[in-house]
Amino acid sequence: MNTITTDKAKELIRETNGQIFSSTFIKKDNTIRTLTARLGKKYKSKTGRNAPYKAKEYNLLPVYDMRIKAFRMINFNTLLTLTINKTNYKII
Repeated sequence: MNTITTDKAKELIRETNGQIFSSTFIKKDNTIRTLTARLGKKYKSKTGRNAPYKAKEYNLLPVYDMRIKAFRMINFNTLLTLTINKTNYKII
């Protein structure tokens, strides 16, 4: 398993160009989530309002969860592992 920094993880995820990837991170309630997701889908608000905060300012990345078919946030502060193209990365 390769070890990378969170900055390198952000870069690798952005380079997927909508390709499916997997990540493991610690949620806000301290449970571990494994997420199969992708970038490239655009979120449309049901109310027409913008988000009350900018995800980038909180080290979050909005992604589309392929299993639940909904948008989720990846928290880079608690990211543990990342898998892209069958290559596993451990975040340090």
